[in-house]
Amino acid sequence: MEIKKINIGLIGAGFMAKAHSIAYAGMPMFFWPAPAIPVKKMIVDMNEDIARDAKDKLGFESYSTDWHDIINDPSIAVVDICTPNNAHADIAIAAAEAGKHIICEKPLALTSEQARRMYLAAKKNNVKTMVAFNYRKTPAVQLAKKYIDEGAIGEILDFRGTYLQDWSADPESPLSWRFQKAVCGSGALGDIGTHVVDMLRFLVGDFKKVNARTATYIKERPFQSGMSDSLGNARVGENTPKKAVDVDDQCIFMVECANGAFGSIEATRNAWGRNNYITFEIHGTKGSIYFNYERRDELQVCFADDAADRRGFRTVYTGPNHPYGEGLWPIPALGIGYTETKIIECYDFFRALQDGSEAAPNFRDGYAIELISDAILESARTHQWVDVKSTEE
Repeated sequence: MEIKKINIGLIGAGFMAKAHSIAYAGMPMFFWPAPAIPVKKMIVDMNEDIARDAKDKLGFESYSTDWHDIINDPSIAVVDICTPNNAHADIAIAAAEAGKHIICEKPLALTSEQARRMYLAAKKNNVKTMVAFNYRKTPAVQLAKKYIDEGAIGEILDFRGTYLQDWSADPESPLSWRFQKAVCGSGALGDIGTHVVDMLRFLVGDFKKVNARTATYIKERPFQSGMSDSLGNARVGENTPKKAVDVDDQCIFMVECANGAFGSIEATRNAWGRNNYITFEIHGTKGSIYFNYERRDELQVCFADDAADRRGFRTVYTGPNHPYGEGLWPIPALGIGYTETKIIECYDFFRALQDGSEAAPNFRDGYAIELISDAILESARTHQWVDVKSTEE
């Protein structure tokens, strides 16, 4: 069987580039026959030494320091954007206008207006898009979606979500781009909170209104001049000047969904002892579901129609009988990791390229999440409930 090869141009050579590159290499090994074979054609970074090293380390055929070289290369069909957030819009719009399909790291843009222009450019040029909210690709999350869609927990009443980390709790960790509004747009909200927004929007439904509070706990940090980001592991000199942090360290908000369900979401990068604590608990009229990403092979479920003497949370270990199980490992609880979520993301994107289906989450979803983020920040500023705008407005 001859399988089509599709050339990839990847922009940005940081740690996300490594995750995406591993996914391109691994996807055909997990999901065979693959919908297509990704070919790592060109990688770009503005630092030539980094770009040259990434070419060899990540297995690309060539490198450049100018992202326009990817846009202008007619052999490249997919543009993969792994840059800081402030570069997403220009690259994505240029790629769409060149007729190239796009996968973009989250959040989609600095602002909802940028996200709107990205969405409309992709729609106008009929290109496939995906926003890399990879955590929703975790098989246990997909299994939760299956149970909900089947009505196993009945009508959804309420939910609770968290994304807690501690990598920025140390005030001596440097002022990387993730703490600079001009580069990242928002702090804990855009960086990690949007992941939980995406998961619960996927599982529960569209958000109607929000009521939020935000806080910046560490007001200044040692200034890091370069754009490289090691998520709190870097250190700078003892006498390094400090500069102001102008984004949120923590956000917490209540949500009312269009379907009447309501709940809360909390995101912080200042929770000592929490590493990648993404959780959700969803209650319905006929049962409940609980998930913790740090135990990502497990889904906790409770069904109201169980016998009274057996009712309570049980653990379902995801495996070959569950979503994506045919391509992963043959034994439940054998273990998946962050890499597998990226491989599944890659598989879904390339499957959409080949069969014409809609990839998800796509730029419309990314735009919707930017509108939700706008409402969250406005609510935090005004201390009032704020309606979430529709992508159709």
